[in-house]
Amino acid sequence: MLRCGAFQLPLSRPLLMGIVNLTPDSFSGDGLASNIGEAVAQARQQIDAGADLLDLGAESSRPGATPTAENEELRRLLPVLEALRDCGVPISVDTYKPTVMRAALANGASMINDIYALRKPGAMAAVADSNCAVCLMHMQGAPLTMQEQPAYCDVVAEVQGFLRTRVSAALAAGITRDRLLLDPGFCFGKTLQHNLDLLRRFAELSLDGLPLLAGVSRKSMLGTITGRPVEQRLAGSLAAALLAAQRGARILRVHDVAETRDALAVWQAIGAPSGAEART
Repeated sequence: MLRCGAFQLPLSRPLLMGIVNLTPDSFSGDGLASNIGEAVAQARQQIDAGADLLDLGAESSRPGATPTAENEELRRLLPVLEALRDCGVPISVDTYKPTVMRAALANGASMINDIYALRKPGAMAAVADSNCAVCLMHMQGAPLTMQEQPAYCDVVAEVQGFLRTRVSAALAAGITRDRLLLDPGFCFGKTLQHNLDLLRRFAELSLDGLPLLAGVSRKSMLGTITGRPVEQRLAGSLAAALLAAQRGARILRVHDVAETRDALAVWQAIGAPSGAEART
């Protein structure tokens, strides 16, 4: 069970986190920074399609992205968050800025999804005294330069070691284990081979049973493998999501909720392993 604000999320099956991009420059081409109404409508469509939770992001973290000013991130985020406050599913906010974290939690967010894993000054304190869930993600470098020359001796061991260090820091700050979620950060400072190694050995990344999130939807690794542009990566996204689920992912962060739900339904119908079995 993942404690997520007022929600208790069961992890007996993979949950679907629907992506709602509130940026003008999303890599997937679905950014809705200038249209609050359309963003809210898309979020509600994700819920109707079967999303168990939503992830709102108001700053792009695509490779080569430059930072967004704090006030601009809040301008994009808060009206949508307020409109979805009573939508019936937990709302995650994708941010690394402590001020944005505090504002998001004050306006109904149930999870903070941080690409820097609470390493920015003040980030740990911004969430420690709340009851929100926290997703700790691995990233080598920063979005602006992370894909220039990513290098590892053993990517799985190094990602696991980083996540272990961040879990220890979170626990020391008073964030309880039932609030923690881990993300290896596919395509965040990784080559194609690094990403494939992480997906192949995904089950090894679990630390003492903490749930794992996989975010591979429409990403560049799928484009490199298939040769498809971002708008034609649905089949690759579904394959990657199923492979992650088979290896123990408890939350799948996806753009295409209905299609991923259907793929999981077929997998589960033939006897998908339970959460505990998937991680053995």
